Amino acid sequence: MFFVLSKTAAFLALPSNLVLIAAVAGLILLPTRYRRLGRRLLAVCVVLLLLFGVTPLGIVMTTSLEQRFPAYDMTGPAPDGIIVLGGGIDPDATAALGEPVIGAAFQRLITARRLAEAYPAARVVYSGGNGNLVPGAGREADVARAMLIRLGVPAERITLERESRNTAENATFTQALIHAAPGQRWLLVTSPAHMPRAMGCFRQAGIPVIAVPAGPREPWLSRWPLRSLGAELARLDDAAHEWLGLIAYRLTGRTGALFPAPEPL
Repeated sequence: MFFVLSKTAAFLALPSNLVLIAAVAGLILLPTRYRRLGRRLLAVCVVLLLLFGVTPLGIVMTTSLEQRFPAYDMTGPAPDGIIVLGGGIDPDATAALGEPVIGAAFQRLITARRLAEAYPAARVVYSGGNGNLVPGAGREADVARAMLIRLGVPAERITLERESRNTAENATFTQALIHAAPGQRWLLVTSPAHMPRAMGCFRQAGIPVIAVPAGPREPWLSRWPLRSLGAELARLDDAAHEWLGLIAYRLTGRTGALFPAPEPL
């Protein structure tokens, strides 16, 4: 139930969708006796579009997430394993097209290969099922396994967690698979903006994880000037998704902190 509710709420609460819903409502009201309210709604939509798409709001929200955990220091002790989170692979589209449909997950796979090469004794765990609201039979983990093998990671080192649909399930199902214990070191690989929520979930599940952000991170000033209205709305949507997820996960006990932070190793 939480999965369905969270997916629905996340869709409705995205800034771009809120503007669209308000604009449609305003247009519907224009030919009625509530035309004044309709005009006000449309005016609000224009203001919100300017706020969301022209100001650096999305950049600031994204950067605060991305900079929360520092880059991984590879001079430390070797880890017991490497956990790679899904989220950027579309398993249903992959099955339909017959070739991998990979978005943001590719950088995670590249980072996983680099870590697997640096730590040849470490176990590599990929966690990802099918997060679509109406899922097909495909699983992210199966696609990722094939890609990791192509990248040079030996098949016998790869363990798959194929049933998780969101970050909380990534953590819970992975712990049931690996039985991590205090004192161990598990590297957690995901995108920088997703890292705070992921770290909170895995800590809550009892897995001693160390963050390995995979992907570019830039100070917000270096991202100015803005690219385009559509691009900035997309950036804001992604950041809002993570911030709303952090709030929802804290309220439902899936993380132990609202904005998880680095801890001493």
